[in-house]
This record gives sequence, C-alpha cells and structure tokens, in this order.
Amino acid sequence: EDGLIWTGSDDGLVHVTKDGGENWTNVTPKKMPEWMMINSIEPSVYNEGTCYVAGTKYKTGDFEPYLYKTNDYGKSWKKITNGIPSEHFTRVLREDPIKEGFLYAGTETGIYYSHNEGTYWQPLQLNLPIVPITDLAVKNNNLIVATQGRSLWILDDLSLLHQALDIDNKENILFKPKDTYRIGGSSNDKSLTTGTNHPSGVITYFYVKNPEEKEIKLSYLNSKNDTIKTVSTKNKKDKFKVKEGSNNYVWNTRGKSAENFEGMILWWASLNAPKAVPGNYKVVLSVEDENYTQSFDIVSNPNSETDVVGMQKQFDFITDINDTVDNAHKSIKKIRAINKQLTAFQEQYKDDERVEELKEKAKKLSEDFSEIEKALYQTQNKSGQDPLNFPIKLTNKLGHLNSLVGMGDFPPTEQDVAVKDELTRKINSELEKFNALVSDEIKMFNAEFNSLNLNYLFTEGYTN
Repeated sequence: EDGLIWTGSDDGLVHVTKDGGENWTNVTPKKMPEWMMINSIEPSVYNEGTCYVAGTKYKTGDFEPYLYKTNDYGKSWKKITNGIPSEHFTRVLREDPIKEGFLYAGTETGIYYSHNEGTYWQPLQLNLPIVPITDLAVKNNNLIVATQGRSLWILDDLSLLHQALDIDNKENILFKPKDTYRIGGSSNDKSLTTGTNHPSGVITYFYVKNPEEKEIKLSYLNSKNDTIKTVSTKNKKDKFKVKEGSNNYVWNTRGKSAENFEGMILWWASLNAPKAVPGNYKVVLSVEDENYTQSFDIVSNPNSETDVVGMQKQFDFITDINDTVDNAHKSIKKIRAINKQLTAFQEQYKDDERVEELKEKAKKLSEDFSEIEKALYQTQNKSGQDPLNFPIKLTNKLGHLNSLVGMGDFPPTEQDVAVKDELTRKINSELEKFNALVSDEIKMFNAEFNSLNLNYLFTEGYTN
C-alpha cells in the first residue's frame, strides 16, 4: 500500500503512517509490557492492514516470547505465541511470501514455524544448532537463517512444508520437486570449515511406508513422456536405497552414459550424457504397482549467456557423440569376446592337423579384429598416466570433444562440428570393417567349423 510505513522502537512503541510519514499514529499493543524492545516488524504481503511484531524483554529479566499480529492497521492486536516455550524469547518473525498463513519465528534458542498465521507454532530445528536466531529471510522459496555465533544457515525448499499439510496419513507420497537450475557444481557436506553447496540436480523427496521387499523405482521423463533415467531398488546397474519413511534422491539431469568397459583408461574425456535442456519434466515414483507422478521445471541459469536454442544444440551434439562412442565401445566388447573364443579355439585344437587351415583363419581373424580395436581405443593404456606415452585414439578424442562442449551452456562451434564429423567418419569406417568381418568372415568360419563336426567352444562371449 503506497505510503504505508510501520516503525518500532527500543522503548516499546509501535507507530504507523498511511501518508508516507506526514502523520503518525501510536498503535502499540495495549497489553504488551512496557519498555519492550521491538526487534522486528513484518508487514503482510497478503493484506495491507496485517502486520506482525516481534519483541524482547530479556534485558529486564523477562525471557517470555512476544509475538503480535494485527489485521486492522494496529487498531487491535493479538498475541500469537502458542507452542513456543515460555523462556524462548523471540527476536524475529517473517511471513512466507508464497504460502499464505505460513510464518517463521526466530528465538533465542531456535526456530519455529506456523501454518495457520500464528495460531500454533511447531519447532523447525532439524539439524540447526541450539543458537540465537537474529534474523530470517525467505528467498527463492528457501529459508535463510542468521544466527548469533554459528554462521548462516539455509533450509532448502520450503515447498515440502507447504505440501506436508496434504499428507493425511498416506502410505506413499511423492513431493513435487522445486524448479531446478541447469547449472554445474557439486556439494560437499564433510568440511568443518566451509559451507555446503546446494546439490546440483533435481532433488526428489518422497515418503514410503514399509519399503521392505518392495521394488521401488524413480523414473524421470521429458515432456514427450520419454524415459530419461530410472533407478530401482532391485536394479543392479541403477540401484538406489530406500529406507522406511522420508527419502530423497538427486537426479543430475542426465540420461544414460555411453558404454564403458573394464580397465578403460581415457585422457580428459567424458562419456556422460548431456544435461537436460530447460523445460517441463516429470518424475514417477513406483511402489510395486502403485504410481505417483509430479511435474517440475528445469530452468536456465540466469547468468547463462546462451538461450534454450543454444542449449538444445549442445544437447543434440553431445547425444550424437555418445551414440557413436557407445556403438564403438560395445563393438570393442564384442571384439574382445570374439577374440577370446578364437584364442580358445586355437588352444583347444593346437595339435589337431585336420584344422590347420581353420586355425590360420582364426589367427588372421583375431589380428583383423585387434587392428580395429587398436584404431578405436589405445589398448596399451593400463594406468592414468599411460596416455602420456601412448597417444589416445578415436573414441578418446571424440569423448574429449564431449568434455569440452559440455563445460558450459554454449552450442558447439563450427570447428567443434567439423572435428566431430571427421572423428565420427573414421570411427564408422572401423565399425564397417568390424560388421563386415562378423557378417562375412565369422559366418564362413562358423560354416567350416560346423562342417568338420568339431565340438563347440564353451566360452562366454559374442556369437553370431
């Protein structure tokens, strides 16, 4: 309301003006003790006539909490301290600017919240130390807490408190995730000397009653309902743990990475899928046959110098890279499985003169497959420092391009595209050789093998 100003003083007086200070009215609560220190004033964002006052009298030996509310510009006040212990004297009260009725109060010994405009207060201490709360602020739906002697604290995502009112003793609950910035970074909560960053990704909170022996899954879908990522309590590859009651999982906004294999050594390369492009997404909690769905948004970093179109180009570029690398690495795994069988064959029939020609073919096939593998991947690398001596090969180079282009939000340059196209062409050329060997030479080898009525090889691996 234009011209509306509230003031509070250290000698216990509250005044209000509606004309920008031309005229003031003493609206001090009539039942408030004298010589109260008015520590904070909070005009409501929902009603012009509503205001909240927090006061203290601890300097005169009175440790009671004093919180007052008016709905009529101070003509009448109501004390609102029900639920706050009698010696937890109050320093600050703030109103939630998103959820009407929610209030937060800082006291000498901790923090409280109310969801009914102060009718009743509940502790909101969680892992916050027992410490004086000197000020509070709500920013981006997070509660920022100033303490006296224990630094600054932030309670992330107040929407969980907002949504908790609708639980009604449900067995399984999926909370709506807050908007998530498309941004890098990481979080470390182990340091004793520095603060903890907000986790980088979509923080998904959910509640499950009696999770034992149940398959519980979280799936993330795009706006076309295509599944990007799924984690499950019973999937060995993408497994996550769920405990009784409240849980959370942080999705890094990426899909499936490109294939890797045992002992892989890459030099400054990434096999990660690209970060999701800003837009609308869904998360589905599955508890056995019961599904719960919430939508959420991934939003652009406000400091980004790229628009969503540029981010989509980056996404498509890295996806193309990973498709090629994925195909190549899966082919290498097949090559190794085939070579394992060919080696076993030569060993098994080393003294059998009937298969001399077939053994030579096996040896030649193994060499041809190995040449393809060596073109795709540096097989001499056995440790992280080996690439200093042995130059990286095609998939490592393409993975390096993934690393470079994925460092920010920017789309690929013309040079990036040119390098990707050249490396992709060379990789696909090697994969064509591989496919030709499998479809022609291996097929002929198997036919000859069968014509000699030889015993089959009992080794695991790729078969055509």
